[in-house]
Amino acid sequence: MNRYLRAIVFPDAPTKPYASDWILLLLRLIVGGLMLVHGCQKVAAYDTLVNTFPDPIGLGGALSLQLAILAELLCSLAVIFGFMFRLALIPIIVTMIVATFVVMGGMGWSMQELPALYLILSLLLLISGPGRLSADRLITVRFSK
Repeated sequence: MNRYLRAIVFPDAPTKPYASDWILLLLRLIVGGLMLVHGCQKVAAYDTLVNTFPDPIGLGGALSLQLAILAELLCSLAVIFGFMFRLALIPIIVTMIVATFVVMGGMGWSMQELPALYLILSLLLLISGPGRLSADRLITVRFSK
């Protein structure tokens, strides 16, 4: 039944066994890479940002900046490699929720659009998992023998 439904709904969809894993790898590289760029920008401008970074949840601007850097820099690397994948996505998702609805909540959709897009893509990755082409898969295969 699933094969027939796929043929009707997605007639040109990839049918090779690893096609979805390659698509997940590409999505991980894109989302993680773009988040990594944001994290690197925050690290490069840390001295300037530390005094002006918003304090959306009452932790202080400096700690909020450090948590954003942790999510956007270190967790994005874990997403790229598929290492502790779902756990690494949680800080990114929380950061994007805060950015979308708290920090930029009253600024209009044009300002909320980018963090909302990262939030949606991160949620989709959380649901789908890292795929077979990931560090998590390699670790699982290695230690299951």
